[in-house]
Amino acid sequence: MSAYAANLVVIVGLNAAFALGLNIISGMCGQVSLGHAAFIGVGAYAAALLAKAGFSMWLTVPVAGAMAALVGVLVGLTALRVREDFLAITTMGVGFVFLGVVRKQDWLGAEMGISGIPEAGVPVGMFALIVLALVAAAVLLSLQIARSWLGFSFAAIADDEDVTRLLGVDVTRRKLLAFALGTLIAGLAGGLYTHYTRFVIPDAFGFVLSISALSMVVIGGVGSTFGVLLAAIVLTLLPELFRVVNAYKLALYGALLLAVMRFAPDGLAGLIARASASWRGGSAVGPGAETGR
Repeated sequence: MSAYAANLVVIVGLNAAFALGLNIISGMCGQVSLGHAAFIGVGAYAAALLAKAGFSMWLTVPVAGAMAALVGVLVGLTALRVREDFLAITTMGVGFVFLGVVRKQDWLGAEMGISGIPEAGVPVGMFALIVLALVAAAVLLSLQIARSWLGFSFAAIADDEDVTRLLGVDVTRRKLLAFALGTLIAGLAGGLYTHYTRFVIPDAFGFVLSISALSMVVIGGVGSTFGVLLAAIVLTLLPELFRVVNAYKLALYGALLLAVMRFAPDGLAGLIARASASWRGGSAVGPGAETGR
């Protein structure tokens, strides 16, 4: 694998893992989060501080994931009493609070961030495989959730939280678990991002990153693991392979969101499913079908 190909794999993989984590929270459990970038930031800064202290990547990345999950649970606790639009505003506020804190703390590098992070000692090709392993783990976890009673309870909460509670489901625990799992994946991605770039700055974890991840979830198909994975791949590769697109990335995301909301509310996953069903139906119909024979 060439260095350029490995770099693309790392970028696409980190975005895919980030989006898959958000899909657990917003797609499966219906808890809209507009501040998810803060959790990848928590993981990134935690890994940066530990790496500067001399700890290896094999320790800093798991700790980064645990730190992000802890913060995710704390955010979940504060957001238990709010729903829908108010939840979106609350989580967006979390993102702004995170940026406000890291920009004002000298021990976090303030506006300049943290640089000079030691090399992980892992070749770029091996690093790409590690990122792919994280994506594979996120996909397997998402599929396992979707096929279990936990996934059914997530879907019920997303559909009607009050009725779900009346049916005896512990809604509070389910919502906190969704936040913990989604932010754990984000923290792991943040830790890997730190060791790959070897520097972190506040602007890398701003509101635009949260919107980008949410766009991948919506365009891929809310709650669809493979749809979100496909959207993450496409939306990351387009600006990388076609530099002219990069200057208009946000406009592209906005246009795609409008198109999906208007013509394919269930996202790429729904389009592919309908196309597959149509193809199978067409191939199963023999000659004379149009005349009723």
